[in-house]
Parts: sequence; structure tokens; C-alpha cells
Amino acid sequence: QVQLVESGGGLVQPGGSLRLSCAASGSIFRISAMGWYRQAPGKQRELVATITSDGTTNYADSVKGRFTISRDNAKNTVYLQMNSLKPEDTAPYYCNLRGTSIFLRTLDSWGQGTQVTVSS
Repeated sequence: QVQLVESGGGLVQPGGSLRLSCAASGSIFRISAMGWYRQAPGKQRELVATITSDGTTNYADSVKGRFTISRDNAKNTVYLQMNSLKPEDTAPYYCNLRGTSIFLRTLDSWGQGTQVTVSS
């Protein structure tokens, strides 16, 4: 079993910044990629950013140039630095982990979400 503990969400004014963290623990043998997704009310869950074990990153067009994803492999932790936040960034943000368990089973695990609200 894998646990993903997210932190760092909150209320921020437009133009402000937040940093999300997600720490993974449990029966993890290998992590292929970690990332962040969000799901605004009435919308489908969408990719925000992902990072692979070798550091390759991928971003949604809507956040390119404003958000930066990074990872501490030693701590099994992924971060999302969010700058120049806009009201349309408001949503719960979910951490995702893909990899292999110690039992050699495929992992596709989700955190419980952390709320980001951008409002004046």
C-alpha cells in the first residue's frame, strides 16, 4: 500500500505564490513518475505537471512559465512551485504516483487532494 501526503494548499491573492508538497511512503519499489493534477468544479481532472525518475518534466499549456515541478528522489517527494497564480487555477490539487510496488505490481496511486484557492 502506498500513502501520499499532500501539503501546501491554501488561499492566495491573484499574482501570489504557493508551493505544494507530496511525500510518498509505503510498499514502493520503484517510482516511474510523480505529478500533480487538478479538478475544478464541473470539470474533468486535468494534468498540471509531471516529472519522471530521470527528471523529464511535462506541463499543461495553461501553467507553462508559471509553475515548476521538482522532485527529491531520496525523500520520495515531489513539489509544485506555483507563481503568478490566477483565479482559474482554483481547484483541489491531487498528487499522483506511478511505479512498481515491492510485490512487483503496478502502482497508480492518488493523494486525497489539497485545495488551492486564488481570490482577492
